[in-house]
Amino acid sequence: MPFLPFDQRDGFIWMNGALLPWKDAKLHVLSHGLHYASCVFEGERAYSGRIFKSSEHSQRFKTSAELLDFEIAYSVAELDKIKQLVVDKNSFQNCYVRPISWRGSEMMAVAAQQASIHIAVAVWDWPSMFDIEQKMQGIRLDIAEYRRPDPITAPARAKAAGLYMICTISKHRAERRGYADAMMLDWQGRVAECTGANIFFTQNDVIHTPIADCFLDGITRRTVIELAKRRGIEVIERRIMPDELASFEECFICGTGAEVTPVSEIGPHRFTPHAISRALIDDYSAEVQPKQRAA
Repeated sequence: MPFLPFDQRDGFIWMNGALLPWKDAKLHVLSHGLHYASCVFEGERAYSGRIFKSSEHSQRFKTSAELLDFEIAYSVAELDKIKQLVVDKNSFQNCYVRPISWRGSEMMAVAAQQASIHIAVAVWDWPSMFDIEQKMQGIRLDIAEYRRPDPITAPARAKAAGLYMICTISKHRAERRGYADAMMLDWQGRVAECTGANIFFTQNDVIHTPIADCFLDGITRRTVIELAKRRGIEVIERRIMPDELASFEECFICGTGAEVTPVSEIGPHRFTPHAISRALIDDYSAEVQPKQRAA
């Protein structure tokens, strides 16, 4: 199937209180969010027609806006209802859900206190299942040149558009070099995350993962930690240095898009996807299904 640009798709997008035909959902070229990155968003997925952890995403959406000094004038419950409406209106079962909010075009300068706040929700088809044996082969990661910034220099707890600039650059570089993604270090040279996913390692049946204080503490990350603990697997959140990578046995990443994806290589380091990665893939797959969440 040929690639279909996102501005040419069919369906409906909710924008500023109304469901619009997909191609009619537009913003002005002088929108503040485009020029000054005053924009926040969420990445969510619906499975079998229901959005996984919708309320947690809605709360983070509102919190991200507050960190960027603007307010989303909808409650968590209202946002949940809007997102589900868009999923239902587009008749999707397994799809990606993208709420986004940005400052409008009333003011064009660094300060934009009087700019209107726009909100939109779009969804698109995204099947959730992959061949497990292929997934267990693992993906290859490059090591990014850019680092996650010191949290006193940027609103690290916000899912904000401006924080992804270095992720795009790093992802492009990795793909040009034949890798699937890149692992990023933090401003002090410690292991942080990938360009759009959190990262985990195993050693002697214990899971180790970086402390999420200069990058997003992902909702999928928290879910995976909870699932591991349900199995009785110890999870240690700590500072991890790059020279420790050679000592780890398994590695996997997780995120809304990645779900749980094993890693076979980070630069010169090799890993063997095995029992813990496989168990968490299975557990996460079961967890996201509505019938399992209702149990």
